[in-house]
Amino acid sequence: MRIGSFGGAINSGTLDDVVAEARQAEADGFASYWVPNIFGHDALTTLAVVGREVPRLELGTSVVPTFPRHPMAIAQQCATVSAACDGRLTLGIGLSHKIVIENMMGLSYDKPVRHIRDYLSILGPLSRGEPVNHQGEAYRTMGAIDAKGAPPYSIVVAALGPQMLKATAELADGTITWCTGPKTLAEHVIPTINAAADEAGRPAPRVIVGLPVCVTDDKASARERAAKVFEIYGSLPSYRAMLDREGVAGPEDIAITGSEQEVVDRIGALADIGVTDFAGSEFPGNPDEASATRAAIKRAIG
Repeated sequence: MRIGSFGGAINSGTLDDVVAEARQAEADGFASYWVPNIFGHDALTTLAVVGREVPRLELGTSVVPTFPRHPMAIAQQCATVSAACDGRLTLGIGLSHKIVIENMMGLSYDKPVRHIRDYLSILGPLSRGEPVNHQGEAYRTMGAIDAKGAPPYSIVVAALGPQMLKATAELADGTITWCTGPKTLAEHVIPTINAAADEAGRPAPRVIVGLPVCVTDDKASARERAAKVFEIYGSLPSYRAMLDREGVAGPEDIAITGSEQEVVDRIGALADIGVTDFAGSEFPGNPDEASATRAAIKRAIG
């Protein structure tokens, strides 16, 4: 299992802060560096900058919402980012949430599975430098991207439900999850996407898992802090459904907390259920916890 870092500076800091965070992740031996696309800096533009400054890491988005971006437009942007980082880009995309797409942006969130199938049918060929001619229900697109020096890039999808996992297995390279616990991963996400990929005659997909992590000797305080920091994910329908499958109240119940050895063991156990990549989102309560948390995740690299 590859171990990566889930960055937070993209929303809390400057571009220089993001570059410094990525440099530290590379120096600490992580295989990948993932950034969300929320309401701070644009994730793809930021990774183009990081890619010119940090030479080794896989650089991934977790995730870029699809509805506001035409697949041909994002393909062009990704080709540019891939050229900037010498082919180390992994594009993570997702539907976002109805409250964001409809209430905030004023766009339609209609038929999301149909949308993602059409989206990937266009984006997939373009990501490989191939022309596309797709006449679907959500999109009808014909064209090509010719960005000199732009290597192909991988696509993963924030897929959790059965139909989204099936579409992802057939049309993308894997799934990237957040706030989804080990029981749900082992009993639902991983077997569903693997079975769909096998049925479609496709390679085994990547399963990239992001979870909150904190080494602490005060689990109660860490749990309380996680409940506040990650509160929104307990109410968004797609995450709520996975937390309900897990049988837990909220994100605080699936956060990886405890002693350094407990954290190392819990991260390692994810590999046993078929997780291919782990990215820790560190939420320390003080500098000592910050240092110990980073040390534990580094130990998990092996």
